[in-house]
This record gives sequence, C-alpha cells and structure tokens, in this order.
Amino acid sequence: MSTFTVKAFGTRASEANLEQMQIDRREVTAKDIEIDILFCGVCHSDLHTARNEWGGTIYPNVPGHEIVGRVTKIGEGVSKYKIGDLVGVGCMVDSCRECESCKEGLEQYCEKGNIQTYNGHDKHLNHQTFGGYSERVVVDEDFVLKIPENLDLAATAPLLCAGITTYSPLRHWKVGPGKNVGIVGIGGLGHMGVKIAKAMGAHVVVITTSSSKTEDAKRLGADEVILSTDGQQMKENAGKLHFILDCVSAQHDINAYLSLLKRDGALTLVGAPEHPLPVAAFSLLVSRKSLSGSAIGGIAETQEMLDFCGKHNITSDIELIRMQDINKAYERLLKSDVKYRFVIDMASLKGK
Repeated sequence: MSTFTVKAFGTRASEANLEQMQIDRREVTAKDIEIDILFCGVCHSDLHTARNEWGGTIYPNVPGHEIVGRVTKIGEGVSKYKIGDLVGVGCMVDSCRECESCKEGLEQYCEKGNIQTYNGHDKHLNHQTFGGYSERVVVDEDFVLKIPENLDLAATAPLLCAGITTYSPLRHWKVGPGKNVGIVGIGGLGHMGVKIAKAMGAHVVVITTSSSKTEDAKRLGADEVILSTDGQQMKENAGKLHFILDCVSAQHDINAYLSLLKRDGALTLVGAPEHPLPVAAFSLLVSRKSLSGSAIGGIAETQEMLDFCGKHNITSDIELIRMQDINKAYERLLKSDVKYRFVIDMASLKGK
C-alpha cells in the first residue's frame, strides 16, 4: 500500500520524553478521508499509554485521540464528507462492524475489540496506529465526525473524548428535568459532566473534596456543591440524588457517594482508579441502588453529543499549548495543574 510521511510527536520508550519523529500514513483508499489536523486534545490516557502505565504499549507511540481538523483529500467512494469540511476523530478508527454491539451502534463495546486511534492495530499497514500528535491522519469515513461550525475549534477537541465519556452515561440513565444529578470531581471529565448535565435540564450537584472549587463549580453551572470531607454535609444530603457520575481516577470511598443516592438511584464510574474500589453490599442492597461503568460512546452517539454541544454552545475549558511543550504539559497533568484540558495547536508542529 502507498504511504506518505508526516511529522509527529511520540515516544520510543516508557521512560523517554516525547520528541519529534517521522511516521507513515496510508494514502486514502476508496472510503478514506485525509485530515489536516488543526488541534489535538491531551487526555490522561495519552500519558498512561506513552509511559506504559497500563501495559501493552507498542513503541514508537504517538498519542492523541481528540482530533479536530479539515478534510484535505477523500477516496473515490466517500459520500459523507467533502474537501474543506471541519471534522473530528475520537478514540476509535475502526471496529469489526459485525458483532451485536457494532450493529447496535455501540462500537466502543465491539466484541472483537475496536481499533483505537493510537496503539491499536492498523490493518492496512500491519503495525500500530498512530494518533493525533501529528500533521495529518487518514481515517475511514465511518469513524469521522462532523464538527459544528459555531464552536471554537480548539475547545471542541476534548469533546471527542471527555465530552462523549460524560454525555453517554448521562443520556443512558435519562438525565434531564426533574433529576438531581451528582458529579464527583471537577477535572477534565467532571467539568464537562457539569456543563452537559446542566444543558440536559438536570439539577446539578458537584461533590468535591476541595472547598476551593466551589466558586468554579458554580461558574460551570452547578446548582449546589457538597464538600465530601464534611460529614455533616454528606449526612444532610443522603438519599437526595437520582444519579451520580463519578469522574475520579484516584482512590476514594465509593460507599460514601452511594449513600447520596435515592431508591433506584445509580452511580456510574467513568474515572479509572488504579486499584479496585471496595463496595459494601449494603450500599447497594438498601434502596435497590445500581453501580455501573461506561466507556466513551459509539460513533452515532458521539455525533449526537457534538450536535448537542453545538446547539447549547458547550466546549471544554482549555489551555492551548505548543506541540513542543507536551512534556511539560504531561508533568503538569500529573499535578492536576490545568483548568481543565490541554489542547495542542498543531500549527506549532507544522512550523506555522
């Protein structure tokens, strides 16, 4: 298969910094779209994968799955997009398309394993997939998304991961008017959860360990803030919430949050703590509560999320950085020193 070379930023080992390198992209096939990448969000998953903290990283590794760009070339069989369109690519670039999940539009739960935007298997070139920390990318049109033109492009990039990760469970559990919804943690995921739940019409309650985040939580749209380290506040709010979206990736007492749920309430995990979280049986048995997890969303639902955000003018709170500053950004990410997502201006890689 014909290929072309582009500049990218990636790492060659788990202990190594990210650096500029050359990678190959395939020339467009009949159903492919070539995208000039304008902005790429920085997800905590990028850092975990680059440093092999989850295991299984293939090197060299080029992260990035929050991609916004413009179509520069299309294959002869492409029908959904044209040259010049603003598009996005999220966490997946392919799936088996034949299993029950794929047929239901739930490609994120592909039973054969979806193909991740980076560190997946590129069936065309028979090596690992490379992500959005690069000049251009080539993706099958079925895994490309339309970007609402009214949204700020840089601030839209994190919607391709953080946006859909929070939107999908909120929609699945029918969050809307008349529902009291708790958002645990205000970070890259949590701040999007607040904005989206509020736009859905819910009464939004932020649950945080830090009183210093109260003002920002209300700026984002929270109606109330509960300080989880205040036992009295937690006791006063027991049994008041219909749904809780838990966005925390650090160890925490999940039983304390389950106590805030009403009868038949549900708590969904979207954060990924390193170690298992102990769950007391009576935290669920009493009042018939549910505990679940959720991973991104399918392509159709991701497009629905983008359209919803376009309608309600929702984007991420970002700090725009140069590609050359990615290693500093990773160190700051480890310290939670960002409000609330880093986004790379890819013009810096292209020398513009």
